[in-house]
Amino acid sequence: MSPLSKKQNTATGRSRGKGSTEKGDIPLHRHIYQKLLEEIESGIYSPGDRLPSEAALCERFQASRITVAKAFQTLQRDNLVTRRPGSGTYVERPDVQNALKFGLLIPDLGTTEIFEPICQGIMRSQAARSHSLTWGHHNVDEADKLRATEQLCQQYIAQKVDGVFFAPTEFVDKRDEANHRLASMLQRAGIPIVLLDRDFERYPERSNFDLVGIDNHRAGFVLTQHLLQAGAKRVIFAVRENSAATTEARMAGYREALYRGGVQPRSSAEGVVMSGDFEDAKFVQQMLSKHKPDGIVCANDVTAARLMKTLVSLGIKVPSDMRMAGLDDVSYARFLPTPLTTLRQNCTEIGVVAMETMLQRLQQPDLPVRDVMVKCELVVRESSSTG
Repeated sequence: MSPLSKKQNTATGRSRGKGSTEKGDIPLHRHIYQKLLEEIESGIYSPGDRLPSEAALCERFQASRITVAKAFQTLQRDNLVTRRPGSGTYVERPDVQNALKFGLLIPDLGTTEIFEPICQGIMRSQAARSHSLTWGHHNVDEADKLRATEQLCQQYIAQKVDGVFFAPTEFVDKRDEANHRLASMLQRAGIPIVLLDRDFERYPERSNFDLVGIDNHRAGFVLTQHLLQAGAKRVIFAVRENSAATTEARMAGYREALYRGGVQPRSSAEGVVMSGDFEDAKFVQQMLSKHKPDGIVCANDVTAARLMKTLVSLGIKVPSDMRMAGLDDVSYARFLPTPLTTLRQNCTEIGVVAMETMLQRLQQPDLPVRDVMVKCELVVRESSSTG
C-alpha cells in the first residue's frame, strides 16, 4: 500500500487515535454525525427532542465515548443541537439569523476539473446547511481574469462576507503579485481565508492562512517511486511554466524519491523540464535528446495528456518506450491512447473539509494555521506497466 492510500483527513503532524476509527471511507465520528443528521432531517428527532445518551450511542455504533462526543460537538458547532449539562443533548430549531455568508474566489474555475467538485463539496457539506455561498462568473479573456477576480474580491468586502474560500491563480504573468494583493485585501478587511488546493507562497514558504488539499510533496514522491519500481531508470519531471506552488512541492517529492532510489540528480534543476507547450514536437524531441528519459512524472494529468499526444506523434510508445504518470485522475485519464497512471484527489472531500475548517476558524480565531490533508489514492493503469 502506498503512503497516500491511507486516510489523511487530519492536520499536519496529528495522528489518529482510538476515537478516530473509520467507517468505510470516513472517520467514525463523521459517520455518527451523518446518521444523527439524517434522523434529525427525516423527523425521527424533531426540534426540542432529546437525542440518545452518549452511552447509548457508544453501544449502537460500537464507538468510544470520545468518538461520540466528537460527533455531538460537530452537531453543536453546526447549530443543530444544544447540550444541557445534567439533562442531555436536544435538537435545535433552525436559526436563520445566525446564517453565515461565504464567498468563492477561484480565478481558474472552469479551466481545470478539480475545482468544480471542490465547490460541490463545499455546498454539499452538512456543515454548510444553514449558511450561504456566493460566487461570481466572468466570461473574460485570460488577460482580464485577474482584474475581474479583484473586482469580485472587492464585492465580497463590500458585502461583508464572513469568509472567503480562495484558490490562488496560476499560468498568468505577475500571478504572485496578484495573489498576494487579493489575500492582503481580504486580510485588511478582517475576512478569514481558507485556501483551496494550493498556497500562493512558493514552496517551502507558507502563508498565514489555513489550507485544505493533499500532501503534494508525498504525491511527487509516490509517483516517482512507482515509476522507479516499475523499472524506469531515468525519470524526469514535466511541468508547465507558471504553475501553482503545488508543483514545486511535487518536484521536491520527485527529487527525494530519486535520492532514496539511488538516482541522485547532479543539481536541483536536473531532470525537471518546464515548458509552455508540451504539444510542441520540436521541444519534446530536444527534451528526449537531452535527458534520454524512460519515465516521466507529469505535474498533472493535463500535462501528461498533452505530452503523451506528442510522444505518440514522434513514434514513442507508452509504456514500452516511456512510462508515464500524472496527478488528479481527471475524467479522461483512463481514455487516453494509453490509460494514465495517476494520483486521484478526493476533490469533493476537500470541499467538505474546507467548510469545516472555515467554521472552526470562525469559532476559534486563535487556532494555529493548519495544513489539512485529504487522502490521495494511487491509480495504476497501463501507462506505467512493466509488460
